[in-house]
Amino acid sequence: MQTPSATKPLWQTYLLFLAPMVLSNFLQSMSGTVNSIYIGQMLGTQALAAVSGMFPIIFFFIALVIGLGAGAGVLIGQAWGAREAHMVKAIAGATLLLGVVIGLLAAVLGSVFARQALQGLGTPVDVLDDAVAYAHVMMWILPSMLVFVLFTQLLRGVSDTLSPLLALMVSTCVGLALTPALIRGWFGLPQLGIQSAAFAGLAGNLSAMAWLAWRLIRKHHPLAPDREFFAALRLDTAILGKVLRIGLPTGVQMIVLSLSELVILALVNQHGSQATAAYGAVTQIVNYVQFPALSIAITASILGAQAIGAGQLQRMAPILRTGLLINVCLTGGLIVLGYLLSHWLLGLFLTEDSTRAMAEHLLHIMLWSLLVFGFQAIIGGIMRASGTVLVPVVIAIVCVVGVQLPAAYWLDGQYGLQGVWMAFPVAYLGMLVLQTLYYKLVWQHQKIERLV
Repeated sequence: MQTPSATKPLWQTYLLFLAPMVLSNFLQSMSGTVNSIYIGQMLGTQALAAVSGMFPIIFFFIALVIGLGAGAGVLIGQAWGAREAHMVKAIAGATLLLGVVIGLLAAVLGSVFARQALQGLGTPVDVLDDAVAYAHVMMWILPSMLVFVLFTQLLRGVSDTLSPLLALMVSTCVGLALTPALIRGWFGLPQLGIQSAAFAGLAGNLSAMAWLAWRLIRKHHPLAPDREFFAALRLDTAILGKVLRIGLPTGVQMIVLSLSELVILALVNQHGSQATAAYGAVTQIVNYVQFPALSIAITASILGAQAIGAGQLQRMAPILRTGLLINVCLTGGLIVLGYLLSHWLLGLFLTEDSTRAMAEHLLHIMLWSLLVFGFQAIIGGIMRASGTVLVPVVIAIVCVVGVQLPAAYWLDGQYGLQGVWMAFPVAYLGMLVLQTLYYKLVWQHQKIERLV
């Protein structure tokens, strides 16, 4: 596996990196959708409600680990760009071991306080016992889930996005095949009811990690789980300090953005069940446009980190320009498709004509702004490559909490439901202006140095 060549066209490097990542996002979204269908159709609405109650808890830990992965990915990218394979293993080993510790702590605390946590989240009384039973299983399989998520992120630091995609395909196929089999007790398997999806997910994760280990060892991959890799599994405080400095703000940003979505949903809910259904349908379509934009930003960050590690700072500006251009083509193309096919796409989720018309109007109001969202994310990704993360994260949080939410409330009062959706472009434009100003006026004038 080679570092990106300075002579290779950047757009090719981007697309080779991007394609597996975008497919991975699609596969994860599809897997979650199908699992929800299994549970809802085979076990009933109450079972689906019980499983849904765990999402905020699981998301908190996944957000934390994604933050760690983002920090470690930048450090690994710099070490890989400098061709320091031993440092790549040291960073990966320290980060993975911290991920295991976080997972085990979550498993112990989560299983002990599961009932209290679910009650605090307002889980309905009629599904509380089922939710607690499901939570106990989920918390004990959480360490394997977090390690899998974290390790696939670390692979991106050495420009490997294909292995995570293939591993995710293994995990998804095993999980989706086992969930209904465990619900119904097919092939002599035990009937596990609401816990079926959790155990199927564990089997999928373990299968994927075993397959991934085999693939990496066979290919002599820099992150193959060999003797040298296991020797690097230690909590190196110097490395972890740098990982946390870059990664924790990213994790906090994810959690804040998730909480703000709950506030927006509460606003939408006030307009009735039709509005809530429209929100759900529009969000499904928006996710399939937003994920590629975020993937371009991650690619820019990793390629930038590798350029810094290789001492090729002159490549930073072309990496940024190429990322912005690909955002125009890829995200922009998806947006155009979204507008052209909006009636048909929303019809996949909504059967009532009036609800579909409402959702189409709301989608048309904000879909274009995802191009702006992509621009600001890519600029933030380039700055993250050098370890500059706190200010870009603060800008994003301020624009959501200080601009989007107040604007949503005010515009809701002025224009009704459509006003809530007008707040998204307002926030994204604010992010783009502030990120660009910080990039131009501050970041470009800083001395960029390797972090490891």
